Amino acid sequence: MRNPLALATLALSLLRAGSSFAADGTFEISKTDATGAVGSKAKASVTITARKGWHLNHEAPLTLNLAPAPGILLDKPKLTRGDLALSGETEVRFDVGMTLSEPGKKAVEAEAGFVLCQQDACRPVKEKLTLATLATPATEPKSAPAKKTRKKN
Repeated sequence: MRNPLALATLALSLLRAGSSFAADGTFEISKTDATGAVGSKAKASVTITARKGWHLNHEAPLTLNLAPAPGILLDKPKLTRGDLALSGETEVRFDVGMTLSEPGKKAVEAEAGFVLCQQDACRPVKEKLTLATLATPATEPKSAPAKKTRKKN
């Protein structure tokens, strides 16, 4: 029998690494978080990978619904198949564009919806995840040094 504490520790470390595994191992969702200066564009990504002989159904809807915390302005709150940055039979990736308007750590709650299929069976999947953001204070542009004027004698 396996140690439940060791399994819980492993699960927690996988979540911290930015990956979420299906309980049955048929897919994996991995993510990258967004960082940038206040007022600048930032990008996070969500990658869905089919495992164990499954593939992503290319005819079924594929969505990523997003709910940002205050201080995050999304380019689009709902991404669909037409927004994919990478599209394959077993792997797809959404790039989530945003502008960070307040300094600090915030989050974008997301729900991915897709359909996994094998030769003779398909099943719909909805998976929740959180994209972390970190906005650093905007840096002021350095002003040019004041010109010194000399008086002619």
